[in-house]
Amino acid sequence: MQENDGKYIFGVVKVGDKGQIVIPRDARKIYDIKTGDALLLLGDQKGMALLKTEIIQNAIDQVMEGLPK
Repeated sequence: MQENDGKYIFGVVKVGDKGQIVIPRDARKIYDIKTGDALLLLGDQKGMALLKTEIIQNAIDQVMEGLPK
């Protein structure tokens, strides 16, 4: 793993027969990813990103708190 100013390179992963990848141990540790966690896969023409769904849920909760009831 290489780190530069909070940005990481974890190495190369391969896609298995069922389309699965293994998230490297260092990445799971840094981002606190545990068995059973839900991840959201986002993408555009340049690439893909994985986010823990709790990050999105927290953002939605903050927006909802600011709305009048």
